[in-house]
Order: sequence, then structure tokens, then C-alpha cells
Amino acid sequence: MKTDSKQNKLKVVETPVKPVDDPPVNRKPKIKVLLVDDHPILRAGLGRLINQEADMMICGEAEDGPTAFDLVGTLNPDIAVIDISLKGSNGIELVKNLKARYPELPTMVLSMHDESLYAERALRAGSLGYIMKEEAIGQVLVAIRKVLQGEIFLSEKMKGKMLQQMASGRGKVVSSPIEQLTDRELEVFRLIGEGCSTRQIAGQLHLSVRTVEAYREYIKSKLSLKNATELVQHAFHWVHHEAAA
Repeated sequence: MKTDSKQNKLKVVETPVKPVDDPPVNRKPKIKVLLVDDHPILRAGLGRLINQEADMMICGEAEDGPTAFDLVGTLNPDIAVIDISLKGSNGIELVKNLKARYPELPTMVLSMHDESLYAERALRAGSLGYIMKEEAIGQVLVAIRKVLQGEIFLSEKMKGKMLQQMASGRGKVVSSPIEQLTDRELEVFRLIGEGCSTRQIAGQLHLSVRTVEAYREYIKSKLSLKNATELVQHAFHWVHHEAAA
């Protein structure tokens, strides 16, 4: 009896091989930057620059101090880049408030204002860096990275000036009477130069009219100005000279 050879053949069933998945890549989270500036065009330009970096992103934007303060609590940024002149508020005061509430948050000031007058004020307020907007845009990224490493960032000119003061042992050299003004007095002085009335200044800074009037008297005394007219003229010329510089 013949046996069908076909019946004796074993049927081989091929099991498809499941591809081996690549091991998960542990990507480092991006650095979250909070941008605080009252100029939408600058925020947009700087935001594009930062978002182009592989390890950075803009996590939020604000044009005034109170909004920025609230966003820090909700967004938990890694760094805040802050202008001095904000909508209805002041960047130096924001830096002070953030330092008091969020001492671990590094801040950096990016501003058009003269660094010789504002850089030391920013550092005293708690900022780790000061860079002027006229600097090459790439320097902003350098400054952000240095501040995130816990380093202080200033222009070479400003660092040289401060080191010279330290080496001489004389402390800060006042080159202009305006440098004698406190942060709040300087803020009032700037607003006077921008044409704000006493009542408008009081509203912007959340102060009483009487307090603003007292600041005006302090400023006149420190700058050796005889009356309100001289104060307004001096403030006007200073603000417009600074803007043109």
C-alpha cells in the first residue's frame, strides 16, 4: 500500500517577527522663558528667536508687572526676561517682588535704558543680568544661558566700570546727580518727563497724591532744582535725551 508522500510532509507555518521598538529617548525638557515687555513687536521678534533654539521655548508673555507676577505662579518658568518700562508698572519693582516671592527664579533685565544708570539697580533688586536692547540679538541668548547657570551677565563696559570701583575702594562713583535718586524717585522723575501729572503718576504707581508730591520735593532737593517748572523741564530733557541715545 502506497503512502501519499504529500500527507507525510509537515506544514511549516512562519510566524511574523515583531519588530523591536527603539528604546525611549529621554529628551531634556525645554527651558521655559517668560517674556515681560510692553512692546508687542519686540516680544514677537524675541519670541521667534528663542523658540528657534532647540532647548528653549517661550512659555508666556506679559506687558505689565501684575500679569507677569501671576504667570510665574501658574507657568513656573525657568527664567523671566523683563523690561524696565512696563505698562503701568516698573520692571525693577517686578524684579524685587519676584525675588521676594520666588527667590529661586532667575531674572534678567532687557531694556533700552542706559545701563550705567539702571544695571546696578537691577542687580540690587535681585536680577542676575542686564543687557541693552541695542546689543546684538544673539547676545540675548548668551545672556539667558549665563544667567541660567547662576552667573551674572553685564556688558564688558559695565563690568569694567564696576571692577574699577571695587579696585579703587571708593565704592560707587556718582557721575550724575540723577544717580543719587532712589529707584522710586527715578521712576517718578521718568514719568514727570513723559508728561504725566502728579495724579496720573499716583494712579500708575498705586500711591497717594501726597506721596508723589513728597517724592517730587525729594527729587528737586537732590537735583538742586528751584521749582516745579525746572523739575518738569529737567525731567523732560533727560527722558528725551535718553530715548535718543
